[in-house]
Amino acid sequence: MIADRPLLGMIFMLGFCLLAPLGDSIAKILGESLPLALMVLARFMAQVAILIPLAWATRLKLAMTPRILRLTVLRTLLHIIGIGAMFLSLRFLPLADAISIAFVMPFMMLLLGRFVLGEQVGPYRLGACIVGFVGVLLVIRPNYAEVGTPALLPLAVAAAFSLFMMVTRNVAKDVDPIALQAVSGVVAVVLMAPAIWGASLLGFESGLRGALETLATQPRTLALLLGIGTLGTLAHLMMTWSLRLAPASTLAPMQYLEIPFATLIGWVIFADLPDGLAAVGISLTVGAGLYVIHREQVTARRAAAAETA
Repeated sequence: MIADRPLLGMIFMLGFCLLAPLGDSIAKILGESLPLALMVLARFMAQVAILIPLAWATRLKLAMTPRILRLTVLRTLLHIIGIGAMFLSLRFLPLADAISIAFVMPFMMLLLGRFVLGEQVGPYRLGACIVGFVGVLLVIRPNYAEVGTPALLPLAVAAAFSLFMMVTRNVAKDVDPIALQAVSGVVAVVLMAPAIWGASLLGFESGLRGALETLATQPRTLALLLGIGTLGTLAHLMMTWSLRLAPASTLAPMQYLEIPFATLIGWVIFADLPDGLAAVGISLTVGAGLYVIHREQVTARRAAAAETA
């Protein structure tokens, strides 16, 4: 059993909060020149290239029971949808705004836990959910006025990843996280590569051939495409390692550091900053999210105290 090392765990979580929006920023750069499907496929191909050798080197078992494999396929489909919706949203929205809207996910998960799994959710956390949703609406409003319905794409990201996390809960205890990510990458490539190739042959993905020619003649574009997958994979590995080294209650508030990092990256690379209304919405979302985390910790401590009484 790995001993807790909270400081190292926090450093890994900090790395995740930096690498995740950095990978999204590359997707935003390439979004104007490369097909969405190719970018998502490259993300998972890099995941396979990194994690399969790592799994073999550490002698992890990749075999799964039929039940776990079915859930892994479902989890992978949700992952594809979530990443695809995020990459697509970045073609229309500033980086910080897209990520901030997607942070409605903790509130969605809380409500899913209450109404789908029957978990107890008190009035304080439900109130925080309402405040968080109001904050998200404030971020959406100016973007919706400017670009229309694409401003809602991060909500699809949040919905997909909320379900993704629920499925992950059902398999996490039975499969090593690195093995799970490795197999998920293989499943994604097996599902996506033939579909993209078939769509190209039928004329539905007419830009694929041009994109491949671009990658062959522009090493910088190819390097950036590989960077999306590498940063995304490393970010998720850092999150996995952080959760192995430090309690989730310690790390959960740190995840909101992704928003200021995204704001800084968006300002440096794209000269984008949230406007006044969006900034207020981001503050409400972060505040409500941190309050939900606080209430979760209070509830967990009370439950632990009741069990030992």
